[in-house]
Amino acid sequence: MRTTPTYQVHPRLQLGVEYNPRAGEFAPLMNLLILTETRRRPALMFGTSAIELALLQARLAMFSKNLKEAVGLPIAPYAGVSFGTYDHRFRPIGGLAIFLGRGFTLTATYNGSAGPSHTNLTHRRHALSLVMVQGRDPGMSYSVRF
Repeated sequence: MRTTPTYQVHPRLQLGVEYNPRAGEFAPLMNLLILTETRRRPALMFGTSAIELALLQARLAMFSKNLKEAVGLPIAPYAGVSFGTYDHRFRPIGGLAIFLGRGFTLTATYNGSAGPSHTNLTHRRHALSLVMVQGRDPGMSYSVRF
């Protein structure tokens, strides 16, 4: 089980650390919102993340845009690229958030590899995540924000 405490330092900056007790390793986490979303422009975010089963670092950049106003559907896709320190290669990443109403959001993500892909159901401070590790081993996690 991984532990991932994060702290919202600024409305545009989140810092944290991910700890994997099985490997006894720590990895820094960071998300920085470079450009906020406007009516015409998507948001741009840079960050770091732990990827796959070990705490291998990825550097990532992605664009996201809420399309409700543009297409009339309660969806927000994101797309970008990550660079992994393990294999030293770029991978496409992406996902789609669907706003279900009453504070519920369903998000499907793809990390560009056969590693964990997530489907998250969030409601306010709570998140339930379904994970397919290596594309074949199911897992689940629950988290709550404080």
